[in-house]
Amino acid sequence: MSQKKQEPHGCGCANIPFSVIIAFVGGGYWLFSQRGNLDIGKFFPQIQQIAIPVLNPTPISASIPIPALSSTAKTAPKPTPTAALIPTPVVSSTAKITPHNQPSVITKISPQTKPITPNPWQKKVIRGIYLSRYQITNNADEKTIRQRVRYYHNQGFNTIIHGVWGNGCTMYNSKVMQQTLGYKSCPNLFQDQWLDWLIDEAHKQGMEVHAYFEKGIKIDKNSPIFDLAIAKKWVVPGVDKTYAGIDHYVLDVEIPEVANFFKNILVEFVQKYPNIDAVQWDDYLGYHAELPGKVDRTAKLTKFVQQMITGMKQANPSVSFDLCHHNPYWAKRYFAADWQKWNVDRVFIQAYNDANFQEELNYAKNYAGVAINETQFHRLKELVDNPAIKSVLIFSGSGKPEETAANLSKLIQGNK
Repeated sequence: MSQKKQEPHGCGCANIPFSVIIAFVGGGYWLFSQRGNLDIGKFFPQIQQIAIPVLNPTPISASIPIPALSSTAKTAPKPTPTAALIPTPVVSSTAKITPHNQPSVITKISPQTKPITPNPWQKKVIRGIYLSRYQITNNADEKTIRQRVRYYHNQGFNTIIHGVWGNGCTMYNSKVMQQTLGYKSCPNLFQDQWLDWLIDEAHKQGMEVHAYFEKGIKIDKNSPIFDLAIAKKWVVPGVDKTYAGIDHYVLDVEIPEVANFFKNILVEFVQKYPNIDAVQWDDYLGYHAELPGKVDRTAKLTKFVQQMITGMKQANPSVSFDLCHHNPYWAKRYFAADWQKWNVDRVFIQAYNDANFQEELNYAKNYAGVAINETQFHRLKELVDNPAIKSVLIFSGSGKPEETAANLSKLIQGNK
C-alpha cells in the first residue's frame, strides 16, 4: 500500500528562492524612489491615472477642474454662465499627464464670434467710387496701386470704377490703337501691368473693378487724335457745349471706320483683361440736341451701341455692360440716347443736378442705382436709408477721390 501524499500548507512562500524575493523588494524600492522621473502613466488607462495618489503626491491645482468619473463614462464639467461667450478648449484624449497630474495641452482655440449685422450702407449692392484715368496710373508702381486699392476698401467701398479710355485713346497698350492710329496709348507714364495689379488686389479684397470709358465718343482739342479726326472728318458738325468751360467734338459713329474702331477697342479690352467685372460708359455716349442741324441721330446711335455690346459679349460674356446716364426721358430727349433699347446690363441714374434730385431718385429706384458727387453728401443719409436705392456711386468732382472717400467714410460712421 503506497504512502498518502501530503498537501502543502500556507502560502507557499517557502518554496520561492530567496534571491527572487530580494530582487522584487529592491526593484520596488527603486521604482518608488524614481517616481518623479518616470512617465508611469503610460502603462495605465487615462481614467485610472487620476486615481493613483501614491504616484502623484503633489496636490492638483484648484484652477484646473477635474471631471467626476462614473464607472461607465466620463462626465463633462458643467459650463460656466459665460460659456456662450468664452469658448471651452477641447483636450485631446491622447494628451499626456505630467508628473504633477496637470494636463499638458496645446490647444488652438477658435473664438466664437458674433455675426456682424451690416449697416444700411454695407447692404448696398455696389458702393463705388470713380477714379479718373490719370488719378492712379501715372508712374505708379505695383506697391502703390495695391495700397490705393486697400485704402478704398478700408473706406467702405466694394467697387472701383477706373478710367481706361478717354479723349480718344486707351490707358493701356492697345494693338487696335497702334494699327488704326499709329500709336499704342494715351500719353501717360503708366506701367504695363497697372490694371492687372489693380484687378488682382481688388479681387483679393473682395472688391470689383469696373472699367470706365470716360468721355465716350467725345474728344476735345487736347486729344492726341484731334487733328487726325478733323482731317478725316470723323466728327459731326458743330461744337458740343453740354458742359461749361470745355468744348467737345463728337465722333460720328455713323461712319463705319469710327464704329468699327470703338467696337474693336471694346472687344480687345475684355479679351486683354478677362477678369474685369464690368465696363461702364456714361452720358458722353450721346449727341447733344443743341448741335447744329438738329439732326436726329437716335436710331443710328442705338444700332451702334447694340452692335458694340454684341461684339463684347461674344468676346467675353461674363463682363457686364453698364451705363451711368441721364434718366431715360432726358437721355432720349436731349442726347439721342434711347438707352432703354440698348440691351445694357445695368443702368445708374446720374443725379448730379441737385435741383431735380427727387425726380432723379424716382427713376433710380427702378434701375441699378444712383450716382452723386461730394457736393451732395447732405443727400447721403436719405440714399443710404432707402432700400429701394440698390447701389450708390460717388464721383469726386474736386478731383481728389481719396479725400472724398475719407469724408464719406466719416459720414457713414456718424450715421450708424
